[in-house]
Amino acid sequence: MSDIEETPVVPQVTTTEEADTRIGRDDPFQFGQRTLTSDDDVWKHNAWDNVEWGQEQVLEAEEKIKKQYENPVDDFDKHKYNSDPARYWDIFYKNNRENFFKDRKWLQIEFPTLYESTKEDAGPVTIFEIGCGAGNTMFPILNENKNPDLRVIGADYSKRAVELVKTSEHFNPEYAHACVWDLANPEGALPEGVEPHSVDIAVMIFVFSALSPEQWKQGVENLAKVMKPGGQILFRDYGRYDLAQVRFKKGRLLDDNFYIRGDGTRVYFFTEEELRQIFTERFEEEKIGTDRRLIVNRKRQLKMYRIWLQAVFNVPK
Repeated sequence: MSDIEETPVVPQVTTTEEADTRIGRDDPFQFGQRTLTSDDDVWKHNAWDNVEWGQEQVLEAEEKIKKQYENPVDDFDKHKYNSDPARYWDIFYKNNRENFFKDRKWLQIEFPTLYESTKEDAGPVTIFEIGCGAGNTMFPILNENKNPDLRVIGADYSKRAVELVKTSEHFNPEYAHACVWDLANPEGALPEGVEPHSVDIAVMIFVFSALSPEQWKQGVENLAKVMKPGGQILFRDYGRYDLAQVRFKKGRLLDDNFYIRGDGTRVYFFTEEELRQIFTERFEEEKIGTDRRLIVNRKRQLKMYRIWLQAVFNVPK
């Protein structure tokens, strides 16, 4: 389990990334649904949307992160975790194969183009879920699909994850394909069964954070090879100073804002400007936004701040 899972507010464990996002989440999750207008109301609900940070919250987060530098991951373990990250995701899926699938119902609200592609008259569309895990994006789309020309591809660098997708009762080979693929593979190899520049919509949800900063450029280059001109990239991942980041204790810091979880999987916490620098070298920014949420444990009178980044990038025509 990841560090954030050690004291969960909601008990059910899903994937590592889903577990990190599920705390206090409404279902379906929708930005801007509940706004805190008075501090006196903070304990009335378990979550508040679009919560602005004051200098006090920033300084508190920075102080906690500063302490993490006192006991970083040693060089031996850093090499171990960075040399074969897929191994730890394989172990994760092996240990959690029965209880991590989560239907991301909020996708329909936040990324409506995905579901527009499932309409009967949508025409030929290829959707590529990168880092498909247990099929958390693939299967909800397939279940909604009425488009005879839809193709949904799922790829993950965990062999066990891909195996789980292929053997799921929700997997429909008429419309779906799954394969093992490392987004940041240095050879620039394309996913099995995926032609160059054939993907209309790429979905990257809690995926890029698993790459080391040294892999970002290669990941973007490999992504550009599969994307169709005029295509779209849908992105959601962890934001800087998120609760998951500030709660890491000693022996977890791999590099600046880059950590190893208790299960051996890696995670990075981004800023909007970093995403802009990473992706706009090859793609056009349509939207980059920060989703801030205040999660409240009313019983223990605790406030917990969640921060995620959400973005849409367009592929130049």
